[in-house]
Amino acid sequence: MSFDTKDLFDKLDMYSIRLGLESTRELAHLAGNPERDLRFIHIAGTNGKGSTAAMLERTLRGAGLKTGLYTSPHLIDIRERFRVNGKSISQESFDRYGEELYKIAGMRFSYFEFATVLALRIFKAEKCDAVIWETGLGGRLDATNIVTPELCIITNIALDHMSHLGNTTALIAAEKAGILKPGVPLVHGKLPADAKEVIYTKARELDVEIHPCRGDVPETARIIAGENVPLQQFTYDDREIRLALPGKMQRENFRIVYEALDVLSKMWNFDFETAIAALEKVRWPGRFQKIGDRIILDGGHNPDGTEALAASLAELYPGERFTTVYAAFADKNAQECVANLSRFTDHFIFTSPGTWNRESFAPAKLMEFAANNNVSSDGCPDPLEAVKQALELPSSRRIIISGSLYLAGEVLQAHLPPEETLDL
Repeated sequence: MSFDTKDLFDKLDMYSIRLGLESTRELAHLAGNPERDLRFIHIAGTNGKGSTAAMLERTLRGAGLKTGLYTSPHLIDIRERFRVNGKSISQESFDRYGEELYKIAGMRFSYFEFATVLALRIFKAEKCDAVIWETGLGGRLDATNIVTPELCIITNIALDHMSHLGNTTALIAAEKAGILKPGVPLVHGKLPADAKEVIYTKARELDVEIHPCRGDVPETARIIAGENVPLQQFTYDDREIRLALPGKMQRENFRIVYEALDVLSKMWNFDFETAIAALEKVRWPGRFQKIGDRIILDGGHNPDGTEALAASLAELYPGERFTTVYAAFADKNAQECVANLSRFTDHFIFTSPGTWNRESFAPAKLMEFAANNNVSSDGCPDPLEAVKQALELPSSRRIIISGSLYLAGEVLQAHLPPEETLDL
């Protein structure tokens, strides 16, 4: 019987959080320290990490580099966490690499520790030129922090995971700044003043060259036809940019990618213009993703993310009202998220993030939050049934699905072929 790496991961606890690097370093050592043969771009931040990583992956691939992309969580299949040149690792390769590492490691390590070192083994074996390396939680004590990158990125700082990272943006910034390494340049997005002070102090201690984003992106963009999806077109740094991800938040993430490519093109000697041109081909499932004519799927799960969703909707659908299907895990600030979503919602259907072994808000509690914002609501514990109910409402208005990437995954699995999510 062949080895089943997915079955192995199912036996590891996805939600156990073991902060600290000792176990990951031990496992990497047992695996032959594959990180020493790879070039990393290490990305931390509260929101925008995944979109920034996806843009970097596509632009570096467009410039001719072979890419490895390590992200979390996955939406429908764990193999999404391990992409080589934009494609999720094949099942055959995944089982082979998983068995090799299991024979070395056994069951002593956590889900994320095992996944992190497995990614290192895969990217080394696949001879990747550049690895885009997203943190899981925080940065300083995150398992991904065993690597020495060639560039660090901090996308932004907002309040999330406060039980683990601290209850102020300054404390959270200190954890994110833990990815900084001596002499390794840093690119960052917009930061609150207290977070910026913490990060800059740490950077100066480590003799880090800091690259803030230049200028601002425009408040609005022109929407033009692309090869497969609409593109937003706008001017930045005297260049015409065509980006296949919608909304102002993605323009903000683009600024970070632009600065990172400027630094990397000089370090790694690839053509900057060729890389930038690939932005019109970038894909990132589960983030302001349109499904059919009526569904807009967005995995925003904290107030900062739902604020960005509200801004994107105001830009693309000014004055339009929506039905919103929403779910949230119990550790999220659902009350503020519902308030943000109420700005464009005529009716909520509250549900659960799916069949995950993790505590979530009961629909009845979320209905209280909606009532506080004078928005009508219903509850439906089953997420797919909730979407079905939204589609069957008498109005033909568009439907927003938000609150959790796990909810997004449930919907994607039901409504699109797997390859639409697996491969970028």
